[in-house]
Amino acid sequence: MSGRRRRSNIGRSTVNARRARSARNEESSTEREARLSQLRDRYRAERERESSIEREARRSQNRSFKTAIESVPVDTPDFNVVIHANKVPVGEHRGRYNAPSTSEVAVVIAGQQFDKRDIVLRSRDDNLQKISELHRSYDSLQYPLMLCCGEDGYAINVPQVDPISGAPLRKTVSCMNYYCYRIMTRQNNFNPLLRYGMLTNQYLVDQYAKIESERLAYIRNNQTKLRAENYIHLQKALQANEHSNSIGQLVILPSSFTGGPRYLHEKSQDTMTYVRHYGKPDLFITATCSPNWPEIKENINSNLTPQDRYDIVNRVFHLKVQKLLHLINKSHIFGPPRCHMYTIEWQKRGLPHVHLLVWLVNKIRPNQIDSVISAELPVKEEDPVLFEIVKKHMVHGPCGTLNRNSPCMRDSKCSKKFPKPFQTQTSTSDDGYPKYRRRSPDQGGQSATVRNYDIDNRWIVPYNPLLLKFLMPTSTSSCAVQ
Repeated sequence: MSGRRRRSNIGRSTVNARRARSARNEESSTEREARLSQLRDRYRAERERESSIEREARRSQNRSFKTAIESVPVDTPDFNVVIHANKVPVGEHRGRYNAPSTSEVAVVIAGQQFDKRDIVLRSRDDNLQKISELHRSYDSLQYPLMLCCGEDGYAINVPQVDPISGAPLRKTVSCMNYYCYRIMTRQNNFNPLLRYGMLTNQYLVDQYAKIESERLAYIRNNQTKLRAENYIHLQKALQANEHSNSIGQLVILPSSFTGGPRYLHEKSQDTMTYVRHYGKPDLFITATCSPNWPEIKENINSNLTPQDRYDIVNRVFHLKVQKLLHLINKSHIFGPPRCHMYTIEWQKRGLPHVHLLVWLVNKIRPNQIDSVISAELPVKEEDPVLFEIVKKHMVHGPCGTLNRNSPCMRDSKCSKKFPKPFQTQTSTSDDGYPKYRRRSPDQGGQSATVRNYDIDNRWIVPYNPLLLKFLMPTSTSSCAVQ
């Protein structure tokens, strides 16, 4: 009996212990949730208090400095910079010195002081304070209208964050990645930086100058890692005992730096290698960006113009170029390609265009030119869409006797040699370049009215119907015919 009582007492005590433990667990979980909630609320309140303190400190800091207009004397005269488009140096191309037709923003860094873009603030007691461009308050002090609340800008110690856990990483964010993040448009997120028109363009140009400065500073501080002393041109100059001023700059730019001397030299050598191995290119294609593309209009706010969002214009144009290369290299619309090379340029009216050279495995024969390249208005009844595109984008001028004020006129003649003569069929000239078929209206050619001028096939720029209809305004010509 005593053993049974002992076992029953032990069983009751075990059950009571389990109940007490479960009650304690329930209480501990409830307390834990309450404690975590209190910690989260305290953390949010602390962050909000710190943010309000920082904002107030920046406002007081901004109020303690003079504005630029306050530092200018009242009796200072106004100065204007005038660009004369007709003043061209002797022997230079007018396209380099004529005035742009659109409002653009550019930055000019004189000399080699790329690391001294700091701003100097003058306080109301006339003391000067230098703010480095790598300081987090640089952007808000440089652009007080855009960042009126004193938001932090780029700094070299901004850590990267793990996208899954949200924990900061040891690596830091680069200047390019930071500003790419700032100007990105996100769904259900208003970005005020993209709503300031030309001021936004100035902001983007200024930040790109900061990005270039960071890259140049890295190259300057890592010359040993880049093995600058092993560059062959520098070694030759040292062996020839040339003067140090004729050797070059103190900082040697590698070929990976876009726009540098070694970069341009490497690209030109690649081009000559293509020509040496594969001969003359077969096709020369020029594709121009259009601000009226629906992809551009759909992604720009209604109160802005394409000139206010060059980032959207360039992104869309980049995608179009990639589509063009895909059609040539993957879809083989001209046959199997051997290689290609292209360069992108920006016009004085603010739009990019690409010049593309294509080498084909099977050369284009004279009897195949008309199936690839057309220099005529299409028949409107057969393809009305292509007819309207050609009439809108592929008509030169008109110039000459129809319009003597056209920009292409030189000495009362068209510099592009328009209008072209009529051709009943495509023929090849002595230098290997084709003369495209341009039939007159009497021979079955089409005509149209463009800008109140009656034009025919003599004014049509050569094009490829497929690229023009489904991709972008493009002009296509054959480089040489065998």
